Amino acid sequence: MEAVIAPWIESTFGAFTASVVPADLEDRLPVVRVERMGGADDRFAAHPRVAVDVFAATADEARTLANNICDALVFLRGPVGGAVVRGVRCDAGPSRQPWSNPGVHRRGATYTVSLRAA
Repeated sequence: MEAVIAPWIESTFGAFTASVVPADLEDRLPVVRVERMGGADDRFAAHPRVAVDVFAATADEARTLANNICDALVFLRGPVGGAVVRGVRCDAGPSRQPWSNPGVHRRGATYTVSLRAA
């Protein structure tokens, strides 16, 4: 999942993406973390649940980027990074999430992505 959605976010929005928060987070902002957190697979498709967290220097930047990613993801269809995306459902929209560094603002959302191998 990270190999499909993360590169798409990076190329579409120009933000650094990773499946784990980098040690030098403050130097790379904005950063988008994409991580599978469950979901189901069947014979012909996968339906992973995906957490997308946006880290930015300001609350406005985090909110704007998280909302833009959400708006684009729910319309994502077709070939993407070696997979074919059938659809994306936003399960919990972007909301403010706690982070230990007050100089970093975080917005998180969860999605269910339906896809199959290309």
